[in-house]
Amino acid sequence: MSVLAALYPAIKPLLFQLDPELAHTVTVKSMILAHQLGMLGSMDPGSRSVECLGLKFPNALGLAAGMDKSASAVDAWGSLGFGFVEVGTLTPRPQPGNPKPRLFRLPEHRALINRMGFNNVGIHAAVERLKKRTTKAIVGVNIGKNFDTPNDKAVDDYLYCLKAAYEVADYVAVNISSPNTKGLRDLQGEESMRTLIGALKTEQVKLSQQHGKHVPIVVKIAPDLEDLHIEALGRVFNELAVEGIIATNTTISRTAVIGHALEKEAGGLSGAPVTQRSTEVIKAFRSLLRPEIPIIGVGGIMNGRDALDKLNAGASLVQIYSGLVYAGPALIHDVLEAIR
Repeated sequence: MSVLAALYPAIKPLLFQLDPELAHTVTVKSMILAHQLGMLGSMDPGSRSVECLGLKFPNALGLAAGMDKSASAVDAWGSLGFGFVEVGTLTPRPQPGNPKPRLFRLPEHRALINRMGFNNVGIHAAVERLKKRTTKAIVGVNIGKNFDTPNDKAVDDYLYCLKAAYEVADYVAVNISSPNTKGLRDLQGEESMRTLIGALKTEQVKLSQQHGKHVPIVVKIAPDLEDLHIEALGRVFNELAVEGIIATNTTISRTAVIGHALEKEAGGLSGAPVTQRSTEVIKAFRSLLRPEIPIIGVGGIMNGRDALDKLNAGASLVQIYSGLVYAGPALIHDVLEAIR
């Protein structure tokens, strides 16, 4: 286990006295420094590799998008033990995101609410950073549309990012499920999804020939889907041969935190309150999708048992984010031990 993992229980109370977004910035910068000083160790050699998406993942545990929005610490995340790191969400143009404050802790529920709004340095700056990476971890690039791009032009933004990311990405994740960009979730409608995925798959063929390599495309979906909507999306994913899905993003439901002082804050709720729903969505999609379409399970993994539940529900890989805030890097070890 890394030095950072051992120190986190002592550091956490201090971080929790800071504004959540400031604490995140301090943590990531400290982690980059620790990596440069060789304090993070290296990937656990005992981890079992996983064949998925036509790629060989060093292990089944990944860092979910949102933690490293601008691809600033990929090598450090790899050194902590992640088998894959998903950066972003990245948009064609840099954007500051929504006004602050926009990130909130709910410690009583081991949860976060965020309405960050795709704040990032833009796809091109992130690509330049990724060209310099040295990590052996698989790197996914999560893409989205700029906040001021209307939905009828959204396909153009996703195509732009796919083209820009193709040479450096091991896989590309299409984010149409964040609740923090106005109208984005409307793209999860059956016909909108068919149009978007169809265009991306067509471009993927061209890019594959141009670059001499195939980069798989996966789609990240929301947990707030009715059964009929899940069935409709399952049909689309099967028909268009989507290469994988990520289930799930944050939830707009507040059922699990009713009565909390921050209940009315807009944004996506993550952490323990979404654990069960995310696993249910994974199970539902697994029963609908072709066997060759893998699922990356994410949402409320707070310990190794939660990760196993998602794998048993049908996920091939898992990702964490909010659990890291509450448990620290020790969660990485806990999940990998549970899987092993």
